Amino acid sequence: MRRFLCLLLLLVCGSAAVQAASTPTAPAKTVLVLGDSLSAAHNIPAEAGWVHLLEVRLKQMEPGWTVINASISGETSVGGRNRLPALLTQHHPRIVVVELGANDGLRGLPLAGLCGNLTAMVDAAQRAGAKVLLLGIELPVNYGPQYRDGLRAVYADLAREKHTALLPFLLEGVALNPALMQEDGLHPVAAGEPHVLDNVWPKLQPLF
Repeated sequence: MRRFLCLLLLLVCGSAAVQAASTPTAPAKTVLVLGDSLSAAHNIPAEAGWVHLLEVRLKQMEPGWTVINASISGETSVGGRNRLPALLTQHHPRIVVVELGANDGLRGLPLAGLCGNLTAMVDAAQRAGAKVLLLGIELPVNYGPQYRDGLRAVYADLAREKHTALLPFLLEGVALNPALMQEDGLHPVAAGEPHVLDNVWPKLQPLF
């Protein structure tokens, strides 16, 4: 009888362990930002960047949420695509903000590749149970209307197809203001970062 009870207990415990292992981890109250230098506080203090400012705002307006900034200066869409699966497994974010494509565009890389990489990232995030916000970017006029229009279309078409939130231009109201931009003409100074957050916030807030 004792052997039977022990065997039954082992079967019950084993079944519970298998069930626990097969149950997906619920998304945490975490925002994961996957971006490039525009989100990595390039050449300014990290605490001045819009991602850190977002974390400060969330502590005031959405208590309990945390922000993980996985942005790397120089990152391309293929780099983000390769890094995202491990980040999803590690952090289980409820919201994923994808700010990638500027370096693809500045290098004149094929837009089909950018589209494929962004699509893969959106699909991976949604499969993990996260909502997605895409942050688009504009290129200087010397890249020509065809390429610039094509870049815009990549973000707009993907957001429509995958039902994600979209901010068409991250640096709206900032990029053409010399007082808010660094000498390279590509990155905001610290004084421009609150304006960047103000661009992001109306698109991000409904996802909480």
